[in-house]
Amino acid sequence: MEKKLGQEPSDLVKVVLFGPESTGKTTISQQLARHYNTVWVPEYAREYLQNKWNNERKTCEPHDLLPIAEGQIRLENELTKKATDLLICDTDLLETKVYSEAYYIGHCDPILEKYALQNTYNLYFLTYIDTPWEADDLRDKPNEREQMFAYFKETLEKYDRNFVILKGDKAQRLSTAIEHIDKLL
Repeated sequence: MEKKLGQEPSDLVKVVLFGPESTGKTTISQQLARHYNTVWVPEYAREYLQNKWNNERKTCEPHDLLPIAEGQIRLENELTKKATDLLICDTDLLETKVYSEAYYIGHCDPILEKYALQNTYNLYFLTYIDTPWEADDLRDKPNEREQMFAYFKETLEKYDRNFVILKGDKAQRLSTAIEHIDKLL
């Protein structure tokens, strides 16, 4: 189990889009991958949980978190082999940890927590809540955006992660992200 949550060694620059639901992480991930002619790692939880909703009409439960984490790292490790100098990650295990704690009264599986803290990235882009919230089958916290943003930010600060807040429209966010990634390459 544990080995399935570790990153494979890589010399790539890795950046993570990090933040509350419906804040543009997937959009900016795709834009950055196009800009840098590289691949991006989608959020495995979306596929996993959409299938669960479609098949069972159930939302995420605590026992889903380790399979989600395994799927996320499996995707990341596979796409690491296809990336150029840069890998764009739509999420990471630290985000899974944040959601686990937010939804399950502060609880996070110790194995998930270990790898959420152990896996490394060069830079996090914390997506601000200045984008319109869009409903879908999986999103459920339209009235808790400020609290969730604060929790994501506190997590990055608590674990001393290198991060930049992305604000503004799509063009502003993309420009800010490119400016910071270019410094890493």
